[in-house]
Amino acid sequence: MDSFVKAILSANSWLNGIVWGIPTLILLIGTGLYLSIRTGFIQFRKFGYIMRNTFGRIFQKQERNKGSVTPFQAVSTALASTVGTGNIAGVTGAIALGGPGAVFWMWVAACVGMVTKYSEVTLAVKYRERNKEGDWVGGPMYYITNGLGKNWKWLAVVFSILGSLTAIGTGNITQSNTIAISINTAIQSFHPDAKGSSSTISIVIGIILAVIVGLVVIGGISRIGAFAEKLVPFMAIIYILAALVVVFGHINYLGLVLAAICKGAFSPSGVMGGAGRGIFSNEAGLGTAPIAHAATSETNPVKQGMYGVFEVFVDTIVICSLTAFAVLSSSVSKDASGAVTWSIPWGSKVGSDLTATAFATVFGNQAASVIIAIGLILFATTTIVGWALYGARCCEYLFGSKSIPIYRVIYVLMVFFGSTMDLSVVWDISDTLNGLMMIPNLIALLGLSGVVIKMTKAHFSVKES
Repeated sequence: MDSFVKAILSANSWLNGIVWGIPTLILLIGTGLYLSIRTGFIQFRKFGYIMRNTFGRIFQKQERNKGSVTPFQAVSTALASTVGTGNIAGVTGAIALGGPGAVFWMWVAACVGMVTKYSEVTLAVKYRERNKEGDWVGGPMYYITNGLGKNWKWLAVVFSILGSLTAIGTGNITQSNTIAISINTAIQSFHPDAKGSSSTISIVIGIILAVIVGLVVIGGISRIGAFAEKLVPFMAIIYILAALVVVFGHINYLGLVLAAICKGAFSPSGVMGGAGRGIFSNEAGLGTAPIAHAATSETNPVKQGMYGVFEVFVDTIVICSLTAFAVLSSSVSKDASGAVTWSIPWGSKVGSDLTATAFATVFGNQAASVIIAIGLILFATTTIVGWALYGARCCEYLFGSKSIPIYRVIYVLMVFFGSTMDLSVVWDISDTLNGLMMIPNLIALLGLSGVVIKMTKAHFSVKES
C-alpha cells in the first residue's frame, strides 16, 4: 500500500509541476493581460464606477425573483469559497517560499485577474439557463456549450468532471481538516494535555460541521446565498480589523516591508510564489465563481461582471495584503549594525502557524491562536458551503438535477471524514485538480473574448452617451 501511495504522489507531483508550472501561469496571466488590453484596462479605467456599482450598492435593498439570489448574495456566495484558508495560511506559505517579493506578484496576479473574473461572470450571466426546478444555472460548462457551440461540449464535460471532484477535495475535505486542526491547536494552547484527546475532538467537530453544512446546502442556492450574505461580511470585517491592529502595532517597519517587497519582486521564487498564490487565492480563471454569479437576479451581464472585479479586489488586494503586511512587519527588525534581519524561515513550508506568530506579537499567544482559529473556522466553513454549490452544479450538468441530492449526501459525509483523517495525499491531488480546472475555462474565455468586448463596449457607450 505504501508503494502504491508513493507512486500516486510521485505521478501527481510530476503533473502538479506542469499544472502550476510556468507555461500554465503564462497562459493564465496572459489571458488576463489579453482581456485587460482588449477592454482598455477596465479594472483601472472604470475602477470608481465599478466600486460605486458594487460596494456602493451593498446597503441598498436588492430584489430577487424565484430561482435566483440578489447580486450581493451572488457575490457573497462566490466570496464564501474564494476567501478561504489561502488568505491566512496560503499567503504566508508563498512569502516563506518566495520571499517578500511574492507579495508584489500576488498584486500583479490580482490586477489582471480582476478582468479575468469580470469576463467569467459576464459570460456566466449571458449564457445561463433555467433548470427543471426553475433555478438559474450557469458557469463555464454552460458558456462553453451555449457560447462556443455543441461541438465543444466535450470541453464542458471535462470541466464539470474536474469541478465535481475538486469541490469534494479542495472545497470540502481539506477545509474541514483545517478547521479540526485549528480548533485542536487553539484548545491545546490553553490545555496542552488535551493533545491526547485530539482525535475525539476532531470527531465531534466533524459531526457538528457536517450538520451545519447539511442544513445549509439542502436548501439550495437560496439558503446558501442567505447564509453567505450574513457570514461573509462579518468574517471579513473581523479578520481585517485584527490584521490592521497587528500592522499598526508594527507601523515603524512598514517602510522596510515595502522596500523588501519591491526589491524581491523580480526574483524567480518571488514570481512563482506570488503569482501562483494570487491565482489560487482569488480563483480568477478557475471558473468556479461564475457558477455562483449565474444565479443572480441581475439581468445585465456586465453589471454582474463588475462584482467579479470587486471580488478579486477584496480577496487579494485587501485581505491577502493585510495578512502579508502583518506577517512581514512583525518579522522584520534591524540589528546593532543597522542590517535588516527576518525571523521568517525562508524556504520552508509554513502555514497558519506563521500568521498566528505574527498576531501573537500584539495579542499574545493564546489570544492569537483563538483569533486565527476563528478566522480559519469562518473562512473554511463558508468555503465548504460555496463549493457545495459548485460541485452540485457540475454534477447536475453531467447527470441531471436528480443527481444533486446524491451528490449533497456524499458531500456532507466527506465533511465529517475530512475532519478526522490524515489528508496529505488528498491535499496534493486536490491542488492538481484545482489547477486542471483552469485549462477548459481559459480556452472558453479566449474563444469568447469577442463577446465580452462587445458587451463591455455596448454597456459603457450607453452609459457615457
